[in-house]
Amino acid sequence: MLSRRAFASGLLLAGLVAFTPASATPARVLYDKDSPFGPVIVTEEDGLRTLWFERGGARQSVIKLGDPAHLELPYAATAFTGLAFAPNPSRVLVVGLGGGSLPMFLRHYYPDAVIDAVDINPDVVKVAREFLGFKDDAKMKGIVADGRAFIEQTKEPYDVIFLDAFGADSVPTSLTTIEFLTAVRRALKPDGVVVGNIWSRAWNPLHDSMVRTYQEVFSELFIIDVRGAGNRIVLALPRRAPLTVEQLATKAGAVGVAKKFRYDLAERVRQGFNHVTAKSSEGRVLRDAEFAKANP
Repeated sequence: MLSRRAFASGLLLAGLVAFTPASATPARVLYDKDSPFGPVIVTEEDGLRTLWFERGGARQSVIKLGDPAHLELPYAATAFTGLAFAPNPSRVLVVGLGGGSLPMFLRHYYPDAVIDAVDINPDVVKVAREFLGFKDDAKMKGIVADGRAFIEQTKEPYDVIFLDAFGADSVPTSLTTIEFLTAVRRALKPDGVVVGNIWSRAWNPLHDSMVRTYQEVFSELFIIDVRGAGNRIVLALPRRAPLTVEQLATKAGAVGVAKKFRYDLAERVRQGFNHVTAKSSEGRVLRDAEFAKANP
């Protein structure tokens, strides 16, 4: 695995921003405390509030208070291309609440949907509520729980599952294995979609193996490269649905137009479309036992 310092450097090259702001006016620190899972920091600059998990690291979430339709980080807008496969979801799960940008965007455009936003770190849920504008309501909840355990125990399946959980420098290994993704598939409706946020091969040592593991569990896999960032967005389906770039762009674009998104989802698809069919020999299927041995 890359060290935190090396991974953070990679993120900077990928187009993200370091904790030290580039502008002449320094960011105002609103919250800076160590949690059981590491630092949780919130800053404010130029009308935007940013969540960080590491001093000198990369932005985890950026919020424009009072404007849930605004998505500052490029990966977030691209993640919603997954709605091409579930344009009117009634139940959505977000694993990795962070600053709450994904669930708040969904609440704005899908006011009747049930949205469960899960984060293992109670301090993250706290600052999302107190500093970043996240508000629980009758149908949207911020839930403090281990994302894997929550998925394994869920009884009612979801239309869309967003996997957006990160530590300071990587996806938790417990959320990469075949056992975990098998549980995710069980928690998904047959006509639903899993949207996974992973880093590119250059910055994620497990990239090829994560993709290979998705292929082992799901019937169809697309990957959308995020222009201007190191993210890749995985769209995983529990059914066959082979689409060309234009077919997926048309479906995604129709959702954005119907909902009046500010972002052209069709163009996001065209910028980075990959239909993953062949199983790469560069990756291996990740299993719980592998990481149990590495972390006895």
